[in-house]
Amino acid sequence: MSLNRTPCAPLIAVCIAVMLIAAAFNTINLLEAYGSGPPYYARTVNMDKWQNPLPALAVIDLAAFVLFLLRVRWCTRPASGRKSCKPSP
Repeated sequence: MSLNRTPCAPLIAVCIAVMLIAAAFNTINLLEAYGSGPPYYARTVNMDKWQNPLPALAVIDLAAFVLFLLRVRWCTRPASGRKSCKPSP
């Protein structure tokens, strides 16, 4: 790893971790909300209290996407006072 890439390495790791956490959060919540089979007695008891999880998941996905875009923008902007993420020739 060159010295020019050092500032981006931790940021890339954090971005990957945030995206994995968001994907796991989505998977867990969607499986809990929709399940993997027909609605049995235990699932239908509180149907009047059921809420659609998609709006909350959309907000979390949007936040993760914004973090990803900020990371891409930070690594692709010109090096004005900071080291670039692009390898030096």
